[in-house]
Amino acid sequence: MITGISRRALPAAVAAALLAGCTGGGGGTTDASSATTTGPASSPGATPTPTPTPTPTPTVKPTGADDPALKPFYGQQIAWAPCQDDPKTTKVDESVVQCATLKVPLDYTAPDAGSLDVAVVRNPATKQDQRVGSLLVNPGGPGGSGVAMVKGAPTRFDGPLHDRFDMIGFDPRGVAGTSPLNCLDDQARDGWVTTDEPGADHGKQLADACQAKYAKVLPFVSTRNTARDMDVLRAAVGDQKLNYLGMSYGTYLGSLYAEEFPDRVGRLVLDGATTPSTSLVQHNIEQQAGFERALKAFAADCAGKDPCPLGKDPEKAPQKLADFLDGLKDKPLKTAKGRTLTANAAWTGVISQLYGGEKAWTNLRNTLGWAMVRAKGDYLLDLADDYNGRDRDGHYGGSADAYTAIHCADGATDAPAGDQLQAALTDLAAKAPLVSKHDPTAALFDPDCRIWPYRSTEKPHAIKSAATAPIVVVGTTGDPATPYAWAEKLTAELGNAVLLTRDGEGHTAYGASSCIRGAVDTFLVDGTVPTAGTHCPTD
Repeated sequence: MITGISRRALPAAVAAALLAGCTGGGGGTTDASSATTTGPASSPGATPTPTPTPTPTPTVKPTGADDPALKPFYGQQIAWAPCQDDPKTTKVDESVVQCATLKVPLDYTAPDAGSLDVAVVRNPATKQDQRVGSLLVNPGGPGGSGVAMVKGAPTRFDGPLHDRFDMIGFDPRGVAGTSPLNCLDDQARDGWVTTDEPGADHGKQLADACQAKYAKVLPFVSTRNTARDMDVLRAAVGDQKLNYLGMSYGTYLGSLYAEEFPDRVGRLVLDGATTPSTSLVQHNIEQQAGFERALKAFAADCAGKDPCPLGKDPEKAPQKLADFLDGLKDKPLKTAKGRTLTANAAWTGVISQLYGGEKAWTNLRNTLGWAMVRAKGDYLLDLADDYNGRDRDGHYGGSADAYTAIHCADGATDAPAGDQLQAALTDLAAKAPLVSKHDPTAALFDPDCRIWPYRSTEKPHAIKSAATAPIVVVGTTGDPATPYAWAEKLTAELGNAVLLTRDGEGHTAYGASSCIRGAVDTFLVDGTVPTAGTHCPTD
């Protein structure tokens, strides 16, 4: 997933080891216009004025299942049925997984004002006589499809987890099968994600298109509303407490759930932690610094390999790579299909491979060889296309728009200006000079929420979970997208969490280390909490 100026990876846990080969969403609605409303609809171009989703404060008003107005949602029975097999995926039989939809309020402050159909899937436990309950999973993003995570690879969690749990995936609001957002047509998107010369209205182009098409649902697309949807789903599948495995952005979603429903926290695992207490701009600076470090690690490794298009000097290799990528702004490469590899697209392709850690470095080294030595940009552009969600027919999915909508609703605090803006740019240049040089403003405001018309009242804040159940936070020392320091910070802020560490490169840990996987599985299945300070190697 990528957004804005397409310069870098987003905090999405679509690590190759975990999500390779996923297909699109399953059951549920397929168009945002399917949001059911009983009140007057907003006109397509008008900005609606819903009641925002506030940061929780002490209140005597009942919430969740205790709110009488929500009882019809909490008491619903899910009608599971075999998913339709996709003939295009010859190696996967999706019909072994069950699909359904879940009704949730469009607006939790006005449950009678309309509803959304949330796409959900279930892969029943293989040992029903030993079943613990359900395990809800989220792949990250925001914009990642939990339906695709479970349905697209039904054997992914085979072993202790699938033996004992019904694996449950769902598509959050605005994603895939749940009122998906897809604001730009394919031609406009092609230019929007690859241009090296974004106009002054680049961000406004997307905001206006989204508002025109999805004004009815966008005000209610936020992480806290999705966390509330998760609690309705928990009740609908018959669980007293929520068992959950969330990755990258999914750690933020899980954290908000723990804050919103502390008495319903079961066994939560948060892998590739984000930090709710950090502003979006500071978040971007720290993430850019993570990719800067990973870029240097890759380049130094490349210099020790033969052949390497970056030369033999590990100290000079990172700069040579950045100079080549930035140089495409003036001298882009043509491809066999007539498209152009811009600097923007090339950076996207390179950054996408840093997600996968050392296992992806060989492919990146070879791809750069074709571009830098043979002046062929096809393979690097293919990497950018895959990351941007562009298929071979030139069609795009909507994950990038979901990313923007959710992030801007959650984190659109006042953007720095004047001296504060200059200080932020100076900090960015000091911490990530290579990866931010191409377009510092785009790197700082990713996504560009300055003109986004929809806001919640969510503010950066430390989440102190009141849950009595321990939470397991998993961090990777060389994670570029969610730096390890974030996992340490989230563990400390939660207060009742234990940190489990993978030593190595790449984003998230569960799919990259059998040691991590074993510790996480044991915790989820029987509740054994990993020993604090445990470190695991990468496979």
